[in-house]
Amino acid sequence: MFDRLKVLLLACSLALPAMAQTPVQESGFWAAEVRKGDMPPAAERIPQTPLIVDLEAKGRSFGTQGGTLRTMVTRSKDVRQMVVYGYARLVGYDHEYRLKPDILRDIEVEDGRKFTLHLRPGHRWSDGQPFTSADFQYWWEHVAQNSELAPNGPPDVMRSGSGIATMTFPDTYTVVITFPDANPRFLPALAGASPPFIYRPAHYLKQFHVDFNTMEEMEEMIDRKRVRGWAPLHNKLDNMYKFDNHELPTLQPWMPASTGGASRNLFVRNPYFHRVDSRGIHLPYIDVVEMDIVGSGLVAAKSNAGESDLQARGLDFRDVSILKKGEADGGKYRTFLWSNGAASQIAIYPNLNFADPVWREVIRDARFRRALSLAIDRRMINRALYFGLGKEGGMTALAKSPLFDPQNLTKWAIYDPDSANALLDEMGLDTRDRAGIRLLPDGRPMEFVIETAGERQEVENALAIITDTWRDIGVKLIMRPLDRDILRNRVFSGVTMAAVWFGWDNGIPQAYTPPAYLAPTDQVFFAWPKWGQYYQTHGAAGEAADLEPAKRLLDLNRRWEATQNETIRTEIWKEMLAIHADQQFGIGILSEAPQPVVVSDRLRNVPEFGKWAWDPGAHFGVHRVDEFYFGDPAEELAQVLK
Repeated sequence: MFDRLKVLLLACSLALPAMAQTPVQESGFWAAEVRKGDMPPAAERIPQTPLIVDLEAKGRSFGTQGGTLRTMVTRSKDVRQMVVYGYARLVGYDHEYRLKPDILRDIEVEDGRKFTLHLRPGHRWSDGQPFTSADFQYWWEHVAQNSELAPNGPPDVMRSGSGIATMTFPDTYTVVITFPDANPRFLPALAGASPPFIYRPAHYLKQFHVDFNTMEEMEEMIDRKRVRGWAPLHNKLDNMYKFDNHELPTLQPWMPASTGGASRNLFVRNPYFHRVDSRGIHLPYIDVVEMDIVGSGLVAAKSNAGESDLQARGLDFRDVSILKKGEADGGKYRTFLWSNGAASQIAIYPNLNFADPVWREVIRDARFRRALSLAIDRRMINRALYFGLGKEGGMTALAKSPLFDPQNLTKWAIYDPDSANALLDEMGLDTRDRAGIRLLPDGRPMEFVIETAGERQEVENALAIITDTWRDIGVKLIMRPLDRDILRNRVFSGVTMAAVWFGWDNGIPQAYTPPAYLAPTDQVFFAWPKWGQYYQTHGAAGEAADLEPAKRLLDLNRRWEATQNETIRTEIWKEMLAIHADQQFGIGILSEAPQPVVVSDRLRNVPEFGKWAWDPGAHFGVHRVDEFYFGDPAEELAQVLK
């Protein structure tokens, strides 16, 4: 993978001389500021070696600057989707899912453990201040290793084996990160939808850091922000991913222009963005993004009414019919059906760390989880909710992945209530009450509570069908919708019996894809939150994994990280996938149901057949929203008719 990266870097560098002869086109959005002398011209705002985008080579059309793109989210916190969609990363995936430098000009990798990052001379933050190695140094020395800001020390991405990386800063535009062992997770992590920001705008954040001010100087700010100390103040304002501090400089294509708390948030073009098309037009093409916060049940109706120019979030497959009808009735939009990259559209996660000791022992018995899976009529769910377009089966790698094994898809996943009943009887859960519900060892009825985020109607519809088939095996399903944040907190604290969510974000892994998300390394895998906490905090919180298959997954993950051999990595992946198929840690229902994407008739460069995936891809991010632009349908039709 690193050899391919060097080839791509060479190709990028060869394009620079042509760009040097092309004047950079000034943005009309900032023209007044340039005329008044409040902002330098575009040629002086971009890096000396910008990232040059050859749209024709990507099969896209060159665009024009201007316009406002409207989109919707359903929670105020989701303004962070602008960081996801904007997808400016140190390194990122291109449209063919290859890793390439983005914010970085170049990167050198030695032995998989030494990473030399070369910045772009002249690159600036959105407020015009230089982006240099000092911003990495500030994060490393004053944030990542400050016990008040980072009580658990540097994040996991800066660790390999049992050691922590070193970070040095040879000059203004060079950062060297050296790990004690090879770290194949590092570059994919930097390219993630929610990446580790290993740099900060030091010039802005220093004013809130005790290392650069006296406490007396900071007391007024602390009181004004109503926080309890300098560290909470710094953390409150240092939110590169949350994107809710309009004063925090950014490197994303758009920067916040709203102060927060409103139902409509505006983001305006970053005048110092580092990407330019090969004709010399400064990206992004679109000047303003308008993000409205609406009720989750209104997204489809508002999209149908033409109130969004680009929309997928908040839309489910069940919305396709109303969207297609609106399109046919003269709606000025198109409805694309993108493939879904998640390993499962809907997955149930019995909590192996549930606080109730009786239930926990039952849930930890693989026979129980297998029985639940066998008692799901996936064919009925597929036909009822997805017109049979989904791929029925358990949670595993999708068919597009070279690691796909059809046996993993079907193992314990073919509807068979007789076998499910036999497994539960074999566990000794053969006593039932008068309603036919099995009894737990302590005599309580087996009422299995599944908590949901309450955001997806398809989840509730699927659980309604499962309720009927589970009753046939003596398990009473109780569904409890909650707010997403409340659900997560309950799962992480161990008080949730089971939760429902998507499957693994990356359903198309390759041998070189880090398999950490298959092992108990993160609390966000709802089947083992406490084990994930233990791993993430290096034993400071949570519980050590004590189930043999889970411990084997951790061991396999360590072995994958310790080898560069693709054959060995492939075998490790296959074993980990086989363990999941056998153990049913996450009970997948079906996958690959199409994701509806509403696109304005005027919006260009949006792929008709894209992939909707959180990782890799950052949803719209990998398709480069900064390259989307508005065209005039009437003018284009006239050109065709000439």
